[in-house]
Amino acid sequence: MAAPGMPKRGRWLLLLALIVSAGAVLAQGNPNSFNRLMRPPEERNPAPAEDGIHDPDNEGSYILQPPKTAFDLLPKSSSGNYINWVEAIENGDVTPRFNKDNPEAQPIVMDLNIVREVKGTMPDVVYPHKQHTQWLDCSNCHPAIFIPQKGANQISMAAILMGEKCGVCHGKVAFPVAECRRCHSRPKAVAASGQ
Repeated sequence: MAAPGMPKRGRWLLLLALIVSAGAVLAQGNPNSFNRLMRPPEERNPAPAEDGIHDPDNEGSYILQPPKTAFDLLPKSSSGNYINWVEAIENGDVTPRFNKDNPEAQPIVMDLNIVREVKGTMPDVVYPHKQHTQWLDCSNCHPAIFIPQKGANQISMAAILMGEKCGVCHGKVAFPVAECRRCHSRPKAVAASGQ
């Protein structure tokens, strides 16, 4: 664990060393074996009894529908579990159940984009509340993960990669952060020249 006073560069180097070490230990001939998201297409979304998450000794694992079957007719994406869940909702292919106790409950969809200006040349981040509130209640994120007040949240890629802030979901149950432009989607304003 990094010491509290460790410089930012030192923390990054420590994180990188841990990732490389873990990858080397787990690779055993395949440098991507540690990352389930980098499997070849024929190995993606295995049946529950074969996914390394469910217990193959539990007969219930064989009752669950295999993801390949469940996902077959859904719109595709180029990352994560390779399903475009936003498009699936918009097409009516899936209808998330908003409340487990009340199948008639409807989500409170908030159509509001939050733009976070970022330093450097990377495009600014656009956070679309609509796509998130179609799946989640506000209380899933506020106030525990994000304080709903402008300027109250310190967000960095380091924190996200460590599973904090956006990283609580992205890279786990939502698309991974490797596709930068899915979030960093608003180009920087070009300053007028000659003035």
